[in-house]
Amino acid sequence: MDTLIWLIPLALVMGALGLLFFLWTLRSRQYDDLEGAASRILFDDDRPKKGHAR
Repeated sequence: MDTLIWLIPLALVMGALGLLFFLWTLRSRQYDDLEGAASRILFDDDRPKKGHAR
């Protein structure tokens, strides 16, 4: 029973931190372009990067 005194507030604090982190990601517009990030991996870069020898 003594552990519930610690675990319940700890769970509430961790849940509140998770909610705040999620709201921060929404506010910083992290979820705006989901299709662009998924299709970007399919296209090759035609130009080689500087400093890389083939």
